[in-house]
Amino acid sequence: MKIVKLNAALTAVFVVITVLAVVVFNSPLRRLVAIVDLLLFAIGVATFIWGYFSAVQRSRSDEISVAGLFLLIDGVASKSVMRVMNSALAIQVTVGLGGAIIRRSTDGVAGSTLAFGVLVPLLGLGLNGLWASKYGSFGKRILDQVSAPEGQIGKDGEHG
Repeated sequence: MKIVKLNAALTAVFVVITVLAVVVFNSPLRRLVAIVDLLLFAIGVATFIWGYFSAVQRSRSDEISVAGLFLLIDGVASKSVMRVMNSALAIQVTVGLGGAIIRRSTDGVAGSTLAFGVLVPLLGLGLNGLWASKYGSFGKRILDQVSAPEGQIGKDGEHG
């Protein structure tokens, strides 16, 4: 549950900082929101890679789907975990896009530090993947080895 709580807490920090920056939008808050967004993005990249690597290791015995890994669907997670994790991801997308759209310019110049918020949803995807790779329920692997497509191998075992 630590990953679920971490996701909820970091999402709350992101929302508070972004909303505050949208409302006030002074120089210190513009810098703070950029730093927070880039930090959350970096955490997202690290957890995405960690979760993906763990899932690849686990895929030797379990049948892991990309949607199950990153969206926690198909019974990978309990409904309560899936709701919290995917809600955090949806909030990250909405707040990131919303902040960038509301404050499209800085001091009359096109572009805004709030645009960094669109990078934050990688945090949600990364934490979803990490949680699923560690605790998710996946079915056992269907095939132990990959076989050639039907019709590719002749009766004598040669490719044809």
